[in-house]
Parts: sequence; structure tokens; C-alpha cells
Amino acid sequence: MPQPASRRLFLKSAVLSGAALAMASAESLAGLPRVGRAPLGPVGPADDPLFRISLAQWSLHRAHHEGHMTALDFAARARSFDIDAIEYVNTFFMDKAGDFAYLRELKQRADDLGVKNLLIMIDAEGYLADADDAARRQAIENHFKWIAAAAFLGCHAIRVNAAGSGTPDEQRDRAADSLRRLAEMATPYGVSVIVENHGGISSNGAWLAEVMRTADHERVGTLPDFGNFRIAEGEHYDRYRGVAELMPFAKAVSAKSHDFDEHGEETSTDYRRMLQLVLDAGYHGYVGIEYEGSRLSEDDGIRATKTLLETVRAEIA
Repeated sequence: MPQPASRRLFLKSAVLSGAALAMASAESLAGLPRVGRAPLGPVGPADDPLFRISLAQWSLHRAHHEGHMTALDFAARARSFDIDAIEYVNTFFMDKAGDFAYLRELKQRADDLGVKNLLIMIDAEGYLADADDAARRQAIENHFKWIAAAAFLGCHAIRVNAAGSGTPDEQRDRAADSLRRLAEMATPYGVSVIVENHGGISSNGAWLAEVMRTADHERVGTLPDFGNFRIAEGEHYDRYRGVAELMPFAKAVSAKSHDFDEHGEETSTDYRRMLQLVLDAGYHGYVGIEYEGSRLSEDDGIRATKTLLETVRAEIA
């Protein structure tokens, strides 16, 4: 593997063909207006609170899997909790990325309710740090249609995963190369490409921060998740250290929750400590509720997370 001094040259001369990727992206993004250099994340008025609260679609994964709702219902469900910004999960409308009639309906329902579409979380589209060159190229191409969908919906970002095989340094350089290529395709459409700590090596905060420094692109960032720091069975990265390491690159934040005690405190994460880390990094964007527990219903878990976020926000303010 190249030494740090030659890393930029390595990325520029990586095995993937930029021309081939550009051709693939042109087909995926056909028909979309070029919106120029849009903001790198949600921007609100000067009197915004310390942070705003959004809702991740994964908080309702049981309702989706049990057939009680579809992605078209998501904006209305968010409004029922008095939440006006949402984060989609692609696997809940996996076959609709290129269906602009469906996306138009999705956007219209959100617009009608005054709900802002923030981002799409992308899963099941391949490994961006795959050791197999053809598989990595395919994974990159698989994400193009989601850049198009995000731009169409008015989202500021897609969330991707940095996963693969090989040594940590090898995975770092492959992931950084893939992210930079995706970001270069996404930039004309005002979309950023952000990575979540999402298991495996990506849950090592120091490693993922190094991926960000290696990619070195303003449209590449992180989505720090309060709870996803399981590297392997029995091996967990310190969540507070990890969030602190990822916040300098954050373009979104995920408030993971599982359960609450009788005082309304999350039982796994000190939200006061975590949100102070978020604010200390100068972040004042959206913090997304991602309830993943089983004891409470999804609705009750969302409400409990929202109440805790509001309580801590008021205390800090």
C-alpha cells in the first residue's frame, strides 16, 4: 500500500475508470436539472434552536415489515409526532429509485404536509471498500440512482456504508476512493455522500475519520450514530470517543435509542454528554430520531426519544 505522501496519487490512479463511471451516472441522473453548489447540509434561519429534530424511517421498520405502512405514508407518520423533517431508508422503496412518478408522489406528500426531505440511507447496494475491483465498481454504480432520487426529492445527502475486506489501510483507501468518486458525481446535483458508523471497521471512529481525511472532498462527510459502535462480537468502540472523532465531518447526526428508564433517560447512552459533543463540534443541523428498541412500541419509542432530545436541548439552551 502507498505511503501517506503518495496517497493522493494512489486515489487518482485507482483501478476504477472515471470515464466509465461518468457514463453510467449520466444515464442514472438523466433528466435532472443541475442545481449547482447547493448548501452542504440543511440551513435554517438565524434564530434556529441549538439543533432541530428529524425522524429516521428505520424507527418504523416493524410497521413497514409487517405491512402496516409504506414509504408513501412516512411523511404523515412523522407529522403525527409533530416532526417536520424525515430521513428515508432505501430498502423500504428499493425498486422505486428510478420511478419518478413514485418519487414525485413521495415528494408531493411531504410538501403538502410541510415536511422536509433530508436524506436517504442506502443499504444493500454493495461494498464501497470491496477488494474485488469489479464488485467495487458495481457498488459505486449502484449508488448513482440514489443520488438521482435524493436530488429529485430535495434531499441534501445520501448515507452510504464503508465496508469491504482487506487490511484497515486497504479498506481505508478503497472506501475513500469510492466516496470521492460518488461525491464528484453528486456535486452538480447538490447532494453530499455521508458515511455512518454502521458495524465492522466503520464503527472504529479513528478509522472512519481517517477515511474522511483521505477522501478530502467537501461533499464527503459522516453521519455519526450514537449507538452503532459494535466492531465484532464482543468488541465495541467507545461511543463517546467515536462520536467526538466523527463530528468534525458530520453533515447529519443519528440519535439512536433502544430503551428508557422510569425517568425518561435512554438506558445505553448519556444523551446530555452525547449532545454536548455534537454542539461542541459546532453542529446545529438536524438530529434524527432512530428508535430501534423492542420493549416499547415504535410510536412510544419515537415519542420518548423526541421528549428526551427536547428536554436536553432546553437544558443546554
